Amino acid sequence: MLVVGLTGGIGSGKSAVAQLFAEHGVPIIDTDMIAREVTQAGTKLYASIVKHFGEAICLPDGSLNRSQLRDIIFADPKQRLWLENLLHPWIRKEMELRISLLAVPYCIAVIPLLFEVEFYSLINRILVVDAPETLQIERVMARDNITAIKVQAIIDTQANRKDRVARAHDVIVNDGKLEDLYPQVEKLHKMYSNLGAQQGLYK
Repeated sequence: MLVVGLTGGIGSGKSAVAQLFAEHGVPIIDTDMIAREVTQAGTKLYASIVKHFGEAICLPDGSLNRSQLRDIIFADPKQRLWLENLLHPWIRKEMELRISLLAVPYCIAVIPLLFEVEFYSLINRILVVDAPETLQIERVMARDNITAIKVQAIIDTQANRKDRVARAHDVIVNDGKLEDLYPQVEKLHKMYSNLGAQQGLYK
């Protein structure tokens, strides 16, 4: 099976693009969703996070205060590295399992930090969603109700925009309306379906 790694900077529009592929019936494996699942209250990783950061990192209902956790790790590279080293092996294992259970021409694996964590061995092709940095900042400020400074801090920890595009097999430009994404996704869907079949990846 052809595994397409979908990536891009924060606020580039990865979720919107993934949703359009899903509307074509394409399985979507989202590493952010996996991360949420493996860190739910009661899990081993949840316990490790609370032990490391303290109970103040929890909301009144016991779940993780993910907004607060995000602020901590993007303000402190050492804390971010600690959390990544904890989560990434579990995320990778779950990705491998979900990929192994599929029998389709191709699937989309949404990996925001594809270039940073190097999940290359699981990926056959890289699709980057690209948007101007100013637009990324505007989108995230509106979506998450945070300051431009906080958004910029996150962007600064991610792969350089030009480097992402240079290393991509395919690029979707998301600098306009949602409708502008439709023909781009449609074209790639046909290509990926054909690649999955022609290369004998679909069993």
